[in-house]
Amino acid sequence: MPKINVLSREVSELIAAGEVIDRPASVVKELLENAIDAGANIITVEIKNGGRTYIRITDNGCGIASEDVPTAFLRHATSKIAEKDDLNAIGTLGFRGEALASVCAVAKVSVLTKRAEDELGTRYEISGSEETVYEPAGCPDGTTFIIRDIFYNVPARLKFLKKDISEANKVSEIVTKLALSHPEISFKYIRDNKPELVTAGDGKVFSSIYSVFGRDFAGGLLPVDYTHNGVHVGGYICKPLCGKPNRKFQRFFVNNRYVRSDICVNALEEAYTNTIMVGRFPSCVLYLDVPPDIIDVNVHPTKIEVRFSDNALVREAVYFAVKNSLMTKDKTEKMVFEQKRNFTDKELYVDHDIVKSEQLRFSFDDKRSDSTVPESKTPVKAAIPVPPVLRQEPARNKPSVVIENDEPPVDNKAQKNDVHEDLFLKTLRDINSVPYKDRPVFDEKPEPEKKADIQPEPVNEPIPVSDKKDEVITSAAPVDFENDENEYQFISGKSFEKPIVEIVSDEEPEPVKPVIIGEVFKTYIILQAGDDMYMIDKHAAHERVLFEKIRHKADELEPQLFLEPVMVLLSYDEYDAISENTEKIRTLGFEIECDVAPTVAVKGMPLVLGDMNPADIIPELAKNFIDCKADPKLELFDEMFHSMACKAAIKANDDNDILELQSLVNAVYGNNDIRYCPHGRPVMIKLTKKDIEKQFRRIV
Repeated sequence: MPKINVLSREVSELIAAGEVIDRPASVVKELLENAIDAGANIITVEIKNGGRTYIRITDNGCGIASEDVPTAFLRHATSKIAEKDDLNAIGTLGFRGEALASVCAVAKVSVLTKRAEDELGTRYEISGSEETVYEPAGCPDGTTFIIRDIFYNVPARLKFLKKDISEANKVSEIVTKLALSHPEISFKYIRDNKPELVTAGDGKVFSSIYSVFGRDFAGGLLPVDYTHNGVHVGGYICKPLCGKPNRKFQRFFVNNRYVRSDICVNALEEAYTNTIMVGRFPSCVLYLDVPPDIIDVNVHPTKIEVRFSDNALVREAVYFAVKNSLMTKDKTEKMVFEQKRNFTDKELYVDHDIVKSEQLRFSFDDKRSDSTVPESKTPVKAAIPVPPVLRQEPARNKPSVVIENDEPPVDNKAQKNDVHEDLFLKTLRDINSVPYKDRPVFDEKPEPEKKADIQPEPVNEPIPVSDKKDEVITSAAPVDFENDENEYQFISGKSFEKPIVEIVSDEEPEPVKPVIIGEVFKTYIILQAGDDMYMIDKHAAHERVLFEKIRHKADELEPQLFLEPVMVLLSYDEYDAISENTEKIRTLGFEIECDVAPTVAVKGMPLVLGDMNPADIIPELAKNFIDCKADPKLELFDEMFHSMACKAAIKANDDNDILELQSLVNAVYGNNDIRYCPHGRPVMIKLTKKDIEKQFRRIV
């Protein structure tokens, strides 16, 4: 046997560093966690060349005492734990004291740090675990780490680094995860001299999500706030229709620490069962607050994985939190029209086939004594009629109408703001800039002669006030429009209508009942409820209604007994899961007797499974119990229920009378349990009256 030697400090440091530092992103993670533990609320991260040549982490935390700076770079030197009992209640991101020692073993490190109570800070430089500079220095409160030339002394590790852009992307991922885990901290991330991420640091989770993922992602989220047996789950989940093609947008934070957890992932996806499209995965940003004594973070060198003492408790908390949000916060999808304008103002308001070469222009001319329209050889043809008479009060500037017959250029683009501009709207804008009393009045008909024999008598009686219900006011004082010095009012027929006083009742209005308008393409039901229009996919809606009925009736599945028991060999953990849940298994329609471990005797299975082999079914059932699923039913059940509901449901292009459609609408409208078909397609979408009027330009 070869002689056993004690490794030198240099070699042992490199080996230990390799367990923690494997790329620039690992350095950023360790230093950012130290900055967060130091109580910083502003952190700046800067990298160059993917972090391979330059990394800078600046924070405004508590800083390091001058005498403690060299000690901080020793292995297993930390201020976060002191006794073994502290490992049972870890409340910081770092605690092992390996980060700085590992970083300085493979890179050139410079530190500037100062505490608020100290007059001077400290400058410290160390390369390859060898101290080079240690002196007082002037610097702001907090700590700045500058890391240069990572793996300069480990060429074997350096050659395994990927391209700069790939390494920089890994750093970006680390920064975004920590920014999401601590929304109370303002992060600024600079990549190759260009700011890439800035968070507000206002403590709002939604603000951090918006900064990291953008507006589109943030717009498709539902809030989560739920507590289950002491475990609080908060954050946001995506709407079922906003699922992603992979799991890369799932973020779980346990006690403000980003973790990878199969327990949480399985609970999340189980809550989305029968509501999300096949092949799509839910995205989320969820925060779990669990007691420190039921979590172990010391199971992975980088603390990326954790272990729970009660997996079932955590799984149920995530499942019920997500399910509760989906059932209460997810509303009927609203149809959204694209706000893109495909036409210019001239195309929307002026018919250019009619108005080709004439231009109408209003101008004020003091020299003209009356308002007339000069004759022109070329007739004026406009999409908007021109008022034939312009009436103006005496001693006012009178507008004149000038018709120009110059032929405009052929190029339509050159005419955009000149000949073919919206003439009528431009005229109104010119008139609106003139005080009301000085404005011209447009009349399409000559002013009628005044008749002396018809003189309405003014009504000067005050408006009576009545305390009686439903009483209508029958008199009103006239409005003096001419003596209004502050603002003008348009006079119309409604100006002389008698006002009506309506008595508003304190009683809550009855819910609006949907009215079926019709059916389109023999597939979609059109109905109106108040100022909202709904479209219902009759096949998807009926399929979901039948699926819920079948599934609820199948809660107590009847078993089909075998003539002879079927012996199934399981693994030991599967055997334990079956033996501990015999009562639940019986309610699912299985008759199983635990034989000599790890073999079970299957005496019966649910009738709906037909002649399927128990050896294929029982291991899957055991796995559901091992994963602590809230609903341990086989996925095979859902597939069968899907098939049964789909075959029995109304099909597209079926002929259905109004009574059938009304019955379906009554079952779907207002039922929050029926929003998606079993395959994840939406059942109903909404379009408001306001949106429709916008499309027809009734409102802007």
